[in-house]
This record gives sequence, C-alpha cells and structure tokens, in this order.
Amino acid sequence: MKKLQLAIIGVGLIGGSLGLALKDKLGDDIYVTGLSRTQASMDEAVKLGAVDMASADIEAVVKDADIVFLSTPVLQIVPMVEKILPHLKAGAILTDAGSTKQYIWQRLHKLLPKDIYYVAGHPMTGKERSGVQAADKNLFFNKCYVIVEDTGAPAAAMEKVIDLLKLTGANLTTLDIAKHDRCASVISHVPHVAAAALVTLLNRSQGDMESCLKLAGGGFKDTTRIASSNSDMWADICMSNPEAITNNLRELQQILEEVIAAIEQEDRTKIFDYFAAAKERRDKIIDQTGKLFEI
Repeated sequence: MKKLQLAIIGVGLIGGSLGLALKDKLGDDIYVTGLSRTQASMDEAVKLGAVDMASADIEAVVKDADIVFLSTPVLQIVPMVEKILPHLKAGAILTDAGSTKQYIWQRLHKLLPKDIYYVAGHPMTGKERSGVQAADKNLFFNKCYVIVEDTGAPAAAMEKVIDLLKLTGANLTTLDIAKHDRCASVISHVPHVAAAALVTLLNRSQGDMESCLKLAGGGFKDTTRIASSNSDMWADICMSNPEAITNNLRELQQILEEVIAAIEQEDRTKIFDYFAAAKERRDKIIDQTGKLFEI
C-alpha cells in the first residue's frame, strides 16, 4: 500500500494532536510533514512525534502531500493556501480545522484550480492551553468533528478525509456551511465571548478584586475556563463570523435584560422559572449528546 503523505500547516494543539493520533494508528504507513511559526515549535513537534519532518521551507512540506491539514488561525488560512498552491501536486486535498467556514470558502473557491479539492472541517474540541506542547493523541476521541458538505469536493476526496479522521476516534457529522456557522456561534463562539466578559467583569470590580479572588472557587473557574484560550484564534473567529456572533450576542443581551428587569421588579417566580427552564433544558441536552459525544 502506498504510504499516505500528510502535511500539517500549524503544528500546534490541534495540528499536533492530529499528527500524534494518526502516527499512533498508522505508524510507518503515514509520513507527516509540518510547518509552524517558530523553529522551536517545529523542533518540539518532531521530538514529540507529531510529525516526521518539520521545515520552514513550504515547498518541502507540501510538495508530496496527498492531504494538507490547515490548522492556523482562521484569517491566516486563505493567505497560507495562496502560498502553498504553486507547490501542490494535482489531486491534493486541502482540509482545515477553522471554526468558521463561510468566510474561508467564499475566498478559497475563487482560488483553487479544478484539480485541488477543499474538504471543510471543524473539530469541536480543544484546551485552554495552546501549542504543540499541549497536543494529545486522544484530543479528538469521542468529540464531534463536523465536515461541511457543500464545498464542491468530489465524493472520493470527502471519503478520504473522513476515513482518515475516523482513525482519531472522533464522531463525524455533516452540516451545510451556513448552518455550521450559526450553530458554532451558539455552541462555541458566544460562550467564549461570555467567558471573557465574566473575567473582564472581575477586572472591573475596583477595590473588591482581592476579596473577590478569595471567593473564586470551582464555579468561577468552570464558567471562565475557556477564557484562557488562544487570543489570536478567537479574534480571527469574531472577525470571520460576525453576523452570527453579533446576532446571538444581541439575543443574549436581550435575555440578560429580561433577567435584570425581573430582579429589579423582585419577581421571584420569573427568576425561578428562568433557572428551572435552563436546568431542565441543559440536563436534556447533556443526556442526549452524552450518548454520542464527550462534551
């Protein structure tokens, strides 16, 4: 069997975890090349076994690749594709881990020649730590991994990417591109904005900061954990999915306004109903999704 050639552009948490998972499953049947922003990161990726070879020479990294996995911040994906396109072989497949899809596809479909295919993906996983040092071969295991259906890639290219990703233990699902961006906003993007807002609220507690920190137990840590995520990545996500994110933030703002009004009116019944409905809905969501994904 011909050895699969995989190039990972951005061997950080996600890219590094993919490399570790696939090397663990396929061993010498896959050859993984990598590119990172710094030489130190590339050296670490090789040392950890996430890639077989890493280089700042883009041509050397991608020229033989059957599949190129793009795992940079969203706004860097299209410029990176422009750089690697002259060096790709015919039939190469591009896939990515970008958290927003319409922004990328609207630009890529104008760039790609007919013999280079794009299979849009989004692994719904991560950690608050970034970099290849945080990579984990089990990062994708039992997590949702979305493949977007409508980027024009032929069925054979889709199947090749899906079959490879299944080796990570991820649960693959498909969505159309617009629905993906709306759903990702509700499930992932707005919660990150909200978590950062809670930390900002603590920062603005003025003279109470020291006392507040004494009370910062599990609840605060749980609700703000994702605020420790990569700032570069999340700034790009907000810039590349603005309509869905702002629409949902305004909806969240309306919900908070309703809670504020109920508290000011001392309407305990309305406040109770607010918490009770949220608990009931969350419990059902966890029960339903727990059978499919680890969330």
